[in-house]
Amino acid sequence: MTDRKRVFSGMQPTGDIHIGNLMGALSNWVSMQDDYDTIYNVVDLHAMTVPFQPEVFRQERVDLAKMILAVGVDPKRSLLYFQSDLPQHVELTWILSVMTGIGQLERMTQFKEKADKAGQNLGLFAYPVLMAADILIHRVHAVPVGDDQTQHLELTRDLAERFNARFGEVFPIPDRITPEIGARVMSLQSPTDKMSKSDPSPKSRILLTDSTDEITKKIKSAVTDTGTEVTFDWENKPGVSNLLEMFSYFSGRPIDDLVAEYHTSGYGTFKLAVAEAVSGGIAPIRDAYEAMSDTEVVAVMADSAERAAASADATMAVVKDAVGLA
Repeated sequence: MTDRKRVFSGMQPTGDIHIGNLMGALSNWVSMQDDYDTIYNVVDLHAMTVPFQPEVFRQERVDLAKMILAVGVDPKRSLLYFQSDLPQHVELTWILSVMTGIGQLERMTQFKEKADKAGQNLGLFAYPVLMAADILIHRVHAVPVGDDQTQHLELTRDLAERFNARFGEVFPIPDRITPEIGARVMSLQSPTDKMSKSDPSPKSRILLTDSTDEITKKIKSAVTDTGTEVTFDWENKPGVSNLLEMFSYFSGRPIDDLVAEYHTSGYGTFKLAVAEAVSGGIAPIRDAYEAMSDTEVVAVMADSAERAAASADATMAVVKDAVGLA
């Protein structure tokens, strides 16, 4: 690693990866490689907080790693590994957990949302502390997060400040990085709800493995709004606004330009243009994904984990000395 600032981010291997994941997270992961020392995780331990099938889970871990590589994360420029391959994540979690208030965890929105599905297990309750450890184990300086993860980053910052105040300056206080566009991509069928892997309707999301025909059908059936004019107005036209953000992202054109061109074209013509742009952007990702073997991906992840272990070991040596475990 160099003297550049370090950035960390992780993604759970649950379900197929869609364009919301690409626009809101993965594309940012790729671009940040130019300016930061980047550390990325398939956070498989987090994914165990809800019911899972081991064989499905095993494959989803590899599939997500493969997709991260397919979108352009370069293992020669970034660390990319399975979270579970570094036990230091869990070791630091315990040390941070004894400094975490029960009230802080009870206020976590995602715990409230997932408790009905998973049952109120300890892992689901305490996993924000593991998330904090994921960030702090490499003493990173910034974390790219969407609105739904702000609460977790605030807990991480609080724990870092609390540790430093009690045991000495060990951790940088990580800042938030928010992408300018696509931070919150909405469902094609319910544009006031976030696009989600868990949505029961497959028409609600465009997967990065979808064919051109599948993408076109999903966009043509996307819920739009009253009227026929194409305008960027999240309050009154969330469906069209959502499609405009996708169009802008995949075409590289400003939203104002797209609105000027398609303002009076009608939704049919507009949707076909959106579908063409999205299909063209996804095709090379899909091709790269399909060209990689599972064996190749696992080897890349293992090599990166070995390099990441050196960084994690260095942090734990300082932490253990600070708290009196050394």
